[in-house]
Amino acid sequence: MIPIEDERRAKSRFADLAVRLDAAVQPALAEALEGGPGHDVLAGIATGSPFLWGLGLSDPQRLERILAGTPEAVLAEAMARAEARCREAADAAEVMRALRFLKQEAALLIGLADLNCSWQLADVTGALTRVADESVRLALCYLLREAADAGRFIPPVSAHPDRGCGFVALAMGKQGAFELNYSSDIDLIVLYDPDTAPLREGLEPAPFFVRLTQGLVKLLSERTADGYVFRVDLRLRPDPGATAVAISLPAAYSYYESVGQNWERAAMIKARPCAGDIELGTRFLAGLTPFIWRRHLDYAAIADVHAMKRQIHAHKGHEVIAVAGHNLKLGRGGIREIEFFVQTQQLIAGGRNPDLRGRGTVEMLAALQAANWITEEARDELIQAYDFLRGLEHRLQMMTDEQTHSLPESKTALKEFARFAGYADVAALSKALIGRLETVQRHYARLFEASAPLASDIGSLVFTGKQDDPETLKTLERLGFASPAQVTEMIRSWHFGRYPAMRSAKAREDLTELTPALLQALAREGRPDKALIVFDGLLSRMPSGYQLFSILRNNTRLLDVIARILGVAPRLSEVLVRRPHALDGLLDHGAEAGHSKDWLRRRLASTLASGENYEDKLDLARIFARERIFVLGARLLSGELDPLAAGAQISSLAEAIVQDLLALVCAELKQAHGMPPGARIGILGMGKLGGREMTASSDLDLIVLYDHDSDACETDGPRPIAPSVWFARLTQRLIAALSAPTAQGTLFSVDMRLRPSGQKGPVAIQVDGFRDYQHKEAWTWEHMAMTRARPIAGDVALGEVIRGTIAEILTVRRDPAKIHKDVIEMRTLLEKEKGGRGTWDLKNTAGGLVDIEFIAQTLQLLHAADHPQMLDTNTGRALDKALEAGVLANTAHERLSEAWRLYTALSQAIRFCVGGNLDPDKTSEAGKALLCRVAECSDFDELNSLIAVTQTRIREIFRQVIGGK
Repeated sequence: MIPIEDERRAKSRFADLAVRLDAAVQPALAEALEGGPGHDVLAGIATGSPFLWGLGLSDPQRLERILAGTPEAVLAEAMARAEARCREAADAAEVMRALRFLKQEAALLIGLADLNCSWQLADVTGALTRVADESVRLALCYLLREAADAGRFIPPVSAHPDRGCGFVALAMGKQGAFELNYSSDIDLIVLYDPDTAPLREGLEPAPFFVRLTQGLVKLLSERTADGYVFRVDLRLRPDPGATAVAISLPAAYSYYESVGQNWERAAMIKARPCAGDIELGTRFLAGLTPFIWRRHLDYAAIADVHAMKRQIHAHKGHEVIAVAGHNLKLGRGGIREIEFFVQTQQLIAGGRNPDLRGRGTVEMLAALQAANWITEEARDELIQAYDFLRGLEHRLQMMTDEQTHSLPESKTALKEFARFAGYADVAALSKALIGRLETVQRHYARLFEASAPLASDIGSLVFTGKQDDPETLKTLERLGFASPAQVTEMIRSWHFGRYPAMRSAKAREDLTELTPALLQALAREGRPDKALIVFDGLLSRMPSGYQLFSILRNNTRLLDVIARILGVAPRLSEVLVRRPHALDGLLDHGAEAGHSKDWLRRRLASTLASGENYEDKLDLARIFARERIFVLGARLLSGELDPLAAGAQISSLAEAIVQDLLALVCAELKQAHGMPPGARIGILGMGKLGGREMTASSDLDLIVLYDHDSDACETDGPRPIAPSVWFARLTQRLIAALSAPTAQGTLFSVDMRLRPSGQKGPVAIQVDGFRDYQHKEAWTWEHMAMTRARPIAGDVALGEVIRGTIAEILTVRRDPAKIHKDVIEMRTLLEKEKGGRGTWDLKNTAGGLVDIEFIAQTLQLLHAADHPQMLDTNTGRALDKALEAGVLANTAHERLSEAWRLYTALSQAIRFCVGGNLDPDKTSEAGKALLCRVAECSDFDELNSLIAVTQTRIREIFRQVIGGK
């Protein structure tokens, strides 16, 4: 019974009611007000439940019926009256009023029966559920009769239009289990059978049933002057963000069989047809039996549910439970943990034991004990706690008819609730409550004793079900996500299998495990919302997620690498889309020596050897290169690779690929045409490839040279051709092998414009012709290009000949005035064509990388005749050798070298991340932080200032060394 502390307030409320009643008409009510049966419970709601008291005060005759009869009889009469009024209703407004009057009488009746201890918990929740079922049924029957009157629907049984109607409402959750709480929503899944629904010929089932469902929701949920019946929630249906409110049976079966999740299996345990074509609903659920109940002990399910549990309480704290504000449903030791305890074990064992497939929580606790899954102590203590917590939950909701589960936070409100719940004070309530919560926690913890490595301390992260968890939103906000609600919606959508990558159960289970650690890793990189959107885009384009998630689950340190890539490197993200196993390279300890030419050649040769034909080998070369560049980029982003070393490693990779593909195309061409007698070929690497300074987006600048026996007129194969034609075809095939798109994309863009006569000249040049051209016809800019030329593939002996030819060309004594004039003109032309793109065009802007390269090349052309040892294809080493030769001042050398290292390091990072020039305004904070780390600056403002000062200094040195403006 409810302690009555405020007699004065109760008497005042009684007086308000007394003036509205007629003792002759309402004798039971009059007697109760005078101290007779029912007095105490009326006093309790008068002082503690504005909602219940308002229902009684507004209709004394309603109170009279309740006090004068038994709860069972009064409820049955109320439902009979509602059915009669709905059957006779002339329009929807009358139906809505009849249903709302039923709900009002049921709410008052059930509340008083509960408070007066006339009913136990099962009686209370059962009555609430029957009212919900009947409300849905009556509303649906009205809508079907209306459709029949309009000729759209042909009821098989006119007196009962819901029978055989081809449309069923499945009650989910607490309604499905006859455990509805006092102010609960009702969760429905609405299904229809397009093949058997008795509709007018030619009428499309989908639009008809969607409108029917919308009408059903309106009748039940719309607030009128009489209130509402039940709030209807349809979000437990398959993929609610992408499906209509009514779903066909074939679509539902397809969803559950292909992408149904473990939390949906748990939800379906309680599913029950409550209105419409009950037989149809029963057949549907029977058809879902293989989805819900697995034949073998389903420990894969518990792994998934284990991850869900860790998401709910990832922090796994043992702090004292505060009573004020505690959530009786979702909080520690709450109702959800008891339900979770039961449903998890049902999922594991219910496939083999049909006795464990029941809907009721208390019923299944007993069944689990009978099957020796839990102890008698666990059964009894959890049943007692469940009964206690549900009772408190009902009293909390009775006060103002709010769907709340949290106890009041203010002392005054908590004290009033304690009295309404039957306790003398808050201390008595707290003692009873905390004991139960701790009991539930203890049993719940035993269910998941093994702690998984992905558990974290960040707080609740719940992405299952249909609604946003408030604690999860707070956790995401603390992590730095700007739009927590969008994050939860995005993550939930992954589990609906909308993306091919998420259509396997294994992929979804793995991602559930990974989610907390993934979110933390993204948060550490700054702008996590954007990074998560990139990850979502990655998922949307991946054909399968299983490989990536498996790698990450077994190597969680890679999550930080992934997060950094998503945050700052869209170029590398694209590699992951196509090749998730590119991550394997980060775990390959042999790859740490990946800059070794021998390692690269062995690994590449092994890769190409697995190809069955020429096309396969081209694809494998592309995969190898892409994955290797991904590894280099990831190591650079994580700080493991010096940006200045990256150029040499990318260049070694390109060199190895050119060598192997040259051999491959030679073999192909030889099969068709043989070879010219004495044929030798040499490939010159130019530009950044020649200087071992390539970036992730560099072209391959190549010149193809060859030689053959002087008397060779044709090749020696089955279809002879002239040697010049053979070498031209070889070159064209090599270019195609390197640059033509295949199913695996392209390898490198190839630029042949540095060959003699440029685009007008032949693609392959005989060595003697090359020598003559360089000595007699080449322009200054072509000799500058030669300072970075080196043989990278082909015949070794011919390569030495070419190397000697290059040294011979570069050590010719030249006219300084002409060289200076030509260099200045070329630099001016380049600035006109490519300059003006701002400070962050590190290559072409005044004082940029081109200025440094031109200085190094000019010094070599002018002084190599006297100092041949200063020749070097690498810009940095060429500057060092110019200093050693005494042709470059110390201060100039120091500033040029520092600038070259700065520009090179920044360029490497930028090319790995975005591929082109940087736009600072579109660069994330994480991206700016990466560039600051690479440049060893404390912040981005300092870096901008450093670049500006450096460019000014380099342009001044350019003027001093070469001249110009």
